[in-house]
Amino acid sequence: MKVLFLCTANSCRSVLCEALFNHLAPAGMRAFSAGSRPRGFVHPLTLDALERAGVAIYGLASKSIETHAGLRPDLLITVCDRAAGEDCPVFSGPAIRAHWELADPSELAGTGAEVAAAFDATVARIGTRIQAFLALPLERLDNSALKAELERIGTL
Repeated sequence: MKVLFLCTANSCRSVLCEALFNHLAPAGMRAFSAGSRPRGFVHPLTLDALERAGVAIYGLASKSIETHAGLRPDLLITVCDRAAGEDCPVFSGPAIRAHWELADPSELAGTGAEVAAAFDATVARIGTRIQAFLALPLERLDNSALKAELERIGTL
């Protein structure tokens, strides 16, 4: 199973999702990430938060959606923050789609400790969602039920 996480800049939230998913998922499942307007680098605090969580950071990069044009993911999960007026990326293809809204911790104004705490909270929230996904009885869910479960998980 291939999962593609999308956001706008692909420097924080979608990269966190990619790294955490690949850290937690069993063999045969793999995550990728991309952005509609990639920043061109992974935010340094994203890498710091992943390292604090014990997640490998080697090979993470900010990529455009076009990078994965031939990927054909099974699942496509957007993580942009609609509440902040952020446009979610569009990706064509037959993937099951869901939205897991996440505020961008890199946009937080605060002390270094406050921003680091926001990154850690985002990592924890993503981890909760991915663990809930991995606990699903995937072999017993049809596409409609899987989509409903993904949307439910996006509210955790």
